[in-house]
Amino acid sequence: MGSGFAKKKKEARAFQQKFQEMQGKLKETLVTGSSGGGLVEITLNGEHEMTRVKIKPECVDPEDVEGLEDLICAAYKEALKKVSDLSDDVMPSMPGGFGL
Repeated sequence: MGSGFAKKKKEARAFQQKFQEMQGKLKETLVTGSSGGGLVEITLNGEHEMTRVKIKPECVDPEDVEGLEDLICAAYKEALKKVSDLSDDVMPSMPGGFGL
């Protein structure tokens, strides 16, 4: 195994390190989705983990629980789309064009 193998091995290590750095950045990145004009906000990190739910008291109506559920789902979907867009922006910049 000549120097070509050593070069590929070095490139693979560099790629792995860069990938781990980007994963760390994604985990630290927070995005917020909202619905109902800001009545409900959901914050996700770059790994799709929910980190916060904020519900303004004025949208809590015991007579309309279904409406609140809809607002929560809409806010979550918006936050999820933002995380997905963020991941798409970060991952294509990886060496070799890996769009993970």
